[in-house]
Formats: sequence, structure tokens, C-alpha cells
Amino acid sequence: MTSDAKTPEAYIAALPEDRKQVISKLREIILENIPKGFQEQMSYGMLGYVVPHSLYPKGYHCNTKLPLPFINLASQKNFIALYHSGIYAQKELFDWFVAEYPKYVKTKLDMGKSCIRFKNMKTIPYELIGALCTKMTPDQWIEIYENAIDR
Repeated sequence: MTSDAKTPEAYIAALPEDRKQVISKLREIILENIPKGFQEQMSYGMLGYVVPHSLYPKGYHCNTKLPLPFINLASQKNFIALYHSGIYAQKELFDWFVAEYPKYVKTKLDMGKSCIRFKNMKTIPYELIGALCTKMTPDQWIEIYENAIDR
């Protein structure tokens, strides 16, 4: 589910109360822990954390007018989704997250290539998400991205 909201605040305001609290807390965790240089914005109808053109003028190769995406956060129909491009692009980070997850949550990890799905709003590992957000700087993400694409 994407949103037409123009700001993160408008996106959150439009959510049901239970989702509003969870998305707000996840947003706070991301903003407190994501390295300097990433920028929050609405991206693909979700909350987005991107490498702005001021740091990476080439932009996203699929549409160079867009900044380079890194993390997205969304309230989907049946779950909260955290999309983390670093987990998708760097096996070591993926392996770290998968190994750490059971230390925080007793239920099975529900994850796609870059998507972490939280169906139970009461068992979101906020501390682990905060730690995940610290693991990659904009410069590191740009280097991984540049090595993965062929322009």
C-alpha cells in the first residue's frame, strides 16, 4: 500500500492508531541511528531514507532524477515493512541480521531479499533495527551500489 502523502508527518497522520504508534517509533529509531548524510523523504509512497543528490549526483540508476534509495518504511495491509537495501546488497550484513534476530524475537523471522516484515506489532525488535541502521554509511552504500550496477 502506497500513500499520496507529501511528508512523513502526513503519512503517519493518515495511519490507523495502532500503526501510527509503531511507524512513529520505527521512524524515531531510524532517525536516531542512521548515519549522517542520509536524508528522510517520501519515497515510492513510503517513508524513505536516501542518499541525496548533494552526496551522490548520479542518483538512482533506474531514474537518475531520484536520489539513491537506502531504507524504506511502510504500513502494508497485513504487516509493517522495513526495506533495507544494504541487507540485500551485502551478504555479511544479511547474515549478521539473521543471526541477531532470534536474540530479540522468539518468532520466526519473516524476510524477503530486502524486506523485513513485522506482522505482530508487539514483537518488533526496535533495538535491533536501531543497530541495523548504524551498520552502513552513505559512502559505504554508494560504494556497494556502484560495484553492483553497470552504468
